[in-house]
Amino acid sequence: MKNFNEIIPNEISINPFEIIGKEWMLITAGNINNYNTMTASWGGLGVLWNYNVVTCYVRPQRHTFKFTEEFEFFTLSFFPAEYKKALSYCGSHSGKDVDKAKETGLIPIATENSVAFKQAKLIIECRKLYTDSFSPDNFIDKLLINKNYPNSDFHKIYIGEITSFLKKEE
Repeated sequence: MKNFNEIIPNEISINPFEIIGKEWMLITAGNINNYNTMTASWGGLGVLWNYNVVTCYVRPQRHTFKFTEEFEFFTLSFFPAEYKKALSYCGSHSGKDVDKAKETGLIPIATENSVAFKQAKLIIECRKLYTDSFSPDNFIDKLLINKNYPNSDFHKIYIGEITSFLKKEE
């Protein structure tokens, strides 16, 4: 991909608490002609089943959900601070109703197997390995249900193998 270099995961030094929890990310699934994206601030990076993996979460009512269900690959895109307003927009508007890329000025680009955005500083492309939905029966701290799921719209968990780390050329 033009303007991006593929790097191995061990070459990246990021703070996942900062980059995911405070800076946010876009979860995108589909192909360049048919995709959707949404903002997320919950997720993780780690190792599972001897794979470098990401974990992300999508509620079933989100338009992106049908894309994460249908497609084998998805991306996580991380942006410089000046794109926070665009990420806020992507998290508060549905792709069913608006063209998020057009409204925010984000430029979609094809990755090897999915879609990401030209303005991203880091793109992680992932292949789905496992999915499951949160179950109210499995919460140890039941207060989390009332706080996060008053409508019982439990997130679906996606664990994806990291197939490529793409860092923007500086």
